[in-house]
Amino acid sequence: MNKYVITIARGYGSGGRTIGKLLAEKLGIPYYDRDLLRLASDDSGINENLFAKADEKLKKSLLFKIASNVYKGELIPPDSDDFVSNDNLFNYQAKIIKELAQTQSCIIIGRCADFVLRDADNVIKVFVHAPLSDCINTLKDMTGKPEKEIEKQIADIDKHRAEYYKYYTGRSWDDAKNYDLCLNSSQLGFDKCVEIVEAYLNIRFR
Repeated sequence: MNKYVITIARGYGSGGRTIGKLLAEKLGIPYYDRDLLRLASDDSGINENLFAKADEKLKKSLLFKIASNVYKGELIPPDSDDFVSNDNLFNYQAKIIKELAQTQSCIIIGRCADFVLRDADNVIKVFVHAPLSDCINTLKDMTGKPEKEIEKQIADIDKHRAEYYKYYTGRSWDDAKNYDLCLNSSQLGFDKCVEIVEAYLNIRFR
């Protein structure tokens, strides 16, 4: 099989990261999540902390200024006042995502990777979700936090992810049309989700 990429968008608490790691281990390919921030920092020379602060979030001021700034592939040059803007931080992450897709098979978590790689024919786009009650129970077991606090955290994080996705893609984050597979991790379990993605991979590319 030639090089392929599996992108995973996920609701908070649905286990998308866990499924990505299990897939990477089973397929024997690299897994990229926050590693992308370091790679983008190394490539651009911009401090990694700035990438971390902007990671999958938008400042409220941006949302009021402009409805969206759909990614088109351009980089802002170092001599510009906007070189370290959130938009250019996204541009450099997208640049890294494209380079990875061209050079290796891998799993990429979040960061609008499905949209960045929308014109590539070697990409499988996955969205992982689960009912709110199950996400709450998963995070409660992991963190021990009160249920109400977790519910608010889920709402806030998913809202940030949806806004970030809408801003840079012009699309709705949870729209099934954006993805090849939408998996309910609560009904299927993590291992079955991995099996389904692997089966789809084999059908499509092997």
